[in-house]
Amino acid sequence: MVTFYSTNCPKCKVLEMKLKSKNIEYNVCTDVDTMLSLGIKSAPALGMEDGKILIFPEAVKWVNSK
Repeated sequence: MVTFYSTNCPKCKVLEMKLKSKNIEYNVCTDVDTMLSLGIKSAPALGMEDGKILIFPEAVKWVNSK
């Protein structure tokens, strides 16, 4: 399962719609301090099971490939 890092911005809403449309299970994290501690400087992002963090363009590409 992936972790969806979100600040509920317009891009976050787009990525969340894409996740839902592909029926991808995800946890949501909206805690900015947690994001910063992981090195996430912009939202949205996806935390992958292998520990990799995908920023918005990479995350969209990954979701679209599913």
